[in-house]
Amino acid sequence: MQSTLSSDNSLAGASQLRRRTDRQGRGLRHFDRLSVDASKLGFEIVEISGMLDGVDADSRSQLASLSKLKSGANKVLDANRQVGEAATRVRTQTESSRTTLEELLTEIRRSEPFILDLANWVGGLDARIDQVATMLAEVRKSNALVTSIANQVNILAINAKIEAARAGDAGRGFAVVAEEVNALSRRTSQAANRISGQVASLDNWITELSSETGRYGTTVSGVHEGTTRTRESVEKMRVAVEDTGAVAEDILTSADAVKTAGDGFRPSFARIDEGAADTAGRIAGARDRLEALIDLSESLVQGTVAAGGTSDDSRFIQRVTEDAATMGRLFQQAIAEGEIAERDLFDRHYTPIAGSQPEQVMAPFTYLTDRLFPPIQESALELDTRDVFCAAVATGGYLPTHNRRFSKPQGPDPVWNTANCRNRRIFDDRVGLKASRNTDPFLIQVYRRDMGGGDFRMMKDLSAPIMVGGRHWGGLRLAYLF
Repeated sequence: MQSTLSSDNSLAGASQLRRRTDRQGRGLRHFDRLSVDASKLGFEIVEISGMLDGVDADSRSQLASLSKLKSGANKVLDANRQVGEAATRVRTQTESSRTTLEELLTEIRRSEPFILDLANWVGGLDARIDQVATMLAEVRKSNALVTSIANQVNILAINAKIEAARAGDAGRGFAVVAEEVNALSRRTSQAANRISGQVASLDNWITELSSETGRYGTTVSGVHEGTTRTRESVEKMRVAVEDTGAVAEDILTSADAVKTAGDGFRPSFARIDEGAADTAGRIAGARDRLEALIDLSESLVQGTVAAGGTSDDSRFIQRVTEDAATMGRLFQQAIAEGEIAERDLFDRHYTPIAGSQPEQVMAPFTYLTDRLFPPIQESALELDTRDVFCAAVATGGYLPTHNRRFSKPQGPDPVWNTANCRNRRIFDDRVGLKASRNTDPFLIQVYRRDMGGGDFRMMKDLSAPIMVGGRHWGGLRLAYLF
């Protein structure tokens, strides 16, 4: 009986153990599945976050474009206002100029008959001067005749005096007459001479007056022609001013139309701007919530792995934690051997490398990581064909020593340098900072890596903290394709 009971108890115990073992096995399989599902969830969330990043970038770009458009529209409206003001000034000025030109034309038209009369008078004066010259010529001839007669009379008087002297007392009375005739002849001759002199002077004056009259005639003719041309020019100016006024009126009409249109679309711009800003704010809020979901999914993956779940990341986790521990021991050994002081190992003051673009910097410990880390980091790349890089970062994101493929000497092209010269750089993005600051045994992050040309690849960034004598120096990052 007892044997039967003992046998039954043994069978029951074995059965319970099998059930417990089965439950544990099913639990582990659930953890494995949960770990895989959490990893996939992280993938999807990061993918959505990446897409939302693109939408956010587009939204911000649209906001910037809208801001530029609004600014440009305001500038157009402001310029249109200035055009309207200028057109108003032009219209006012053209009215004033038109009035002035009308007055000037009136004065020119009023003076033209006087100038024409003066030209005609000067032309007639020349003819009258010719007549005077002709009359003076006749006077000269008559005076010459008088002079000739006076000379003949003088000769006759002399002869009479001679004959009177011969007659004696009988000719004495005739002699007196002859003397008077002789005196009259002399006075006549003198008067004729004076007349000749006056006529000569008049002749000279007439010649000069004729010359001056000719010049005056040319001048007056030029004045008349210039007045005519001036009148014609002023009339053209008046027409041009009137045309300018008409154009100014057209400009004012167009400016008013633009102002009316601007007043119409300004509220629309304001509504669009408010809507775009609200949308951008909502997108930014969604991004922030997705960032929290990414952190939550990463914590979920780490929690399931830490609880015993297995995943494709397990061997990567084991490798990176072991390598991070090795790096910590190498640092501790270097301090112990006096190769570097502890304060220099934890110094976060960096010296820029002159001429580097993008900027590279040096730290007091860079020479040490260049010697210690390459063998470990290069070996990690052989773990899986999906491995992209393996590099240690100090707290704050400084990456002193990178893989050889990313540690080329810089050249003149900053774009090429950005892709190929990634050592001695500070990577303070979200993934880089979290990896450098993490103190948990390991940290798995999922992110989209820009491969250029709009091509993004989903990657995992696995990191483990590097501890030196209980102090957190940074972390070792191992990035591989999802």
